[in-house]
Amino acid sequence: MKVNATKFSGVILIEPTVFGDQRGFFMESYNQSTFNKQGITNQFIQDNHSLSSEKGTLRGLHYQLAPKAQSKLVRATAGEIYDVVLDIRKGSPTYGQWQGFVLSASNKMQLLVPRGFAHGFCTLSSYSEVQYKVDEGYSAEHDRGIAWNDPLLAIDWPTSNPILSDKDSRHPLLADAEINFVYEG
Repeated sequence: MKVNATKFSGVILIEPTVFGDQRGFFMESYNQSTFNKQGITNQFIQDNHSLSSEKGTLRGLHYQLAPKAQSKLVRATAGEIYDVVLDIRKGSPTYGQWQGFVLSASNKMQLLVPRGFAHGFCTLSSYSEVQYKVDEGYSAEHDRGIAWNDPLLAIDWPTSNPILSDKDSRHPLLADAEINFVYEG
């Protein structure tokens, strides 16, 4: 596997080794030993799977407060998504900055989203499945979000009129969001 740095320390774009022939392909989507050798030591405890049936479906921007914060290892197993991470670590030199990545079933890329980052994605295809590992379980009490369309963030989403859940349509702006992550340099 190839580990690609991003503009954020700790956010990693992972390119798995894929073996293909006329029959299709084989790849290890996760191997704890291989990941550990690359410095990725998260202890993932749960796999999540979401299906979005319409192009332009936007999920996010989500995070959980500490002590129930989650790191995520995200990949698209069907279709294609535009995946966004947002630095929400107070005191970070990149606080409030975002970066987007295209993850798809065809490119097989994976994105490691560490604690201290909000995460969301918008579907680029009419049928998209996203699977992701987390290293902490879901906690409704700690569940939070940030408005996908916060004008100060100016995220360049691939749609201006996304399909949203009621919950995702009500997230606060970053300036009003409850955040308890502190940059540790």
